[in-house]
Amino acid sequence: MPDLFPEDLERWHYFESKLTDIFNSFNAAEIRTPLLESTELFSRSVGNSSDIVNKELYSFLDRNKESVSLRPEGSASIIRAIIQKKQEHEKHKLWYQGPMFRYERPQRGRFRQFHQIGVEYLGFQEGVSEYELISMVLQINQSIGISDYKLKINHLGDANAKDSFCKSLVSFLEPHANELHEKDQIRLGSNPLRILDSKEKSTIELLKNAPNFEDFISEDSKLFLEDLVSAFKGQCDIQIDQSLVRGLDYYTGIVFETVSGQLGAQDAFLGGGRYDNLSKQLGGKEMHSIGFAIGVERIVELINIDDLNEKIKVGFIVSEKQINQKTYKIANDLRLANSCIILETFLSGGSLKSQLRKANKCGCNFAVIIGDEELKNNQAIWKDLEEDGGQKVLSLQELINQYTNL
Repeated sequence: MPDLFPEDLERWHYFESKLTDIFNSFNAAEIRTPLLESTELFSRSVGNSSDIVNKELYSFLDRNKESVSLRPEGSASIIRAIIQKKQEHEKHKLWYQGPMFRYERPQRGRFRQFHQIGVEYLGFQEGVSEYELISMVLQINQSIGISDYKLKINHLGDANAKDSFCKSLVSFLEPHANELHEKDQIRLGSNPLRILDSKEKSTIELLKNAPNFEDFISEDSKLFLEDLVSAFKGQCDIQIDQSLVRGLDYYTGIVFETVSGQLGAQDAFLGGGRYDNLSKQLGGKEMHSIGFAIGVERIVELINIDDLNEKIKVGFIVSEKQINQKTYKIANDLRLANSCIILETFLSGGSLKSQLRKANKCGCNFAVIIGDEELKNNQAIWKDLEEDGGQKVLSLQELINQYTNL
């Protein structure tokens, strides 16, 4: 569970601001749900056979001896909230952000406390919503300068198609169970669909002759996949991947993820799909649902620091004898005049010369200098800290104007 220092959060804030603008442009509204939920919520939604519920939930008994868990993902909590509000009959475009928790083996870009930003479209049938969400994904990647990625899509059909395929897959694999990796042997009895997502060489080799998922889904579903590829192939590298199943039991219909070779073995940084049955599964009414989640720790690795918008920084340098109400009113007036500029005040005091050294060291572009004479005459020195930069004496109103128009 890593700490995030200011130098780390620079990328995070940049990314979050870009996403907020994009979500607003799609008229998606933010929702916030608790970190702690009933364990039953996740066992019913994610599935008792999933790795998340079997091995990765942070669960404990509260004072009432009821099992509660730190949330491992966001969709189940949002569906639970909509059901409690009795809003399943309405349409919702929602987004969320925050920490999630899974007790899994830490590796690059994956931590036991990690952060997700996600989008949920609720009440929209299969069709137009998929196009809109994929458009949103492309805008997100473009806005932060990610171009080297693949968008993989697949269709899992309805619940009957999934069930029929799983039975066929198990029948094929059972005679060859000893050839499967140990981890995949366990999945064979509990969650066979997850075997398709295996990274183990022995399993991958065996699956070459396994049943194909596309033989179990309808012609309409196959055409829908092809239409999506046709619609977006000119904008990104989009591929149909029959092995893509996603890790949560509630997915039916379209599933998708974006991957980047820059992230190593755990190469996915965004994933999602349709889960039309989840609301009813959790005790609510039927509600068409689709969404995706972004692994923030992973995607910020792909942001080039040179792409960040550097803010102008101004050092506020005051004679040690003049640190008083009047000088700090000037500082306050400057911040009110232009909140986009960083005004660095050196609270430790010191000589004007030492404060100038501090201003240069912390990367200030300009300095406002107020000594005894300047304060007495209601003036300030404006100094350009670039090499060979000049300086000029300004009235306090001229200083405000200078600062406002930077």
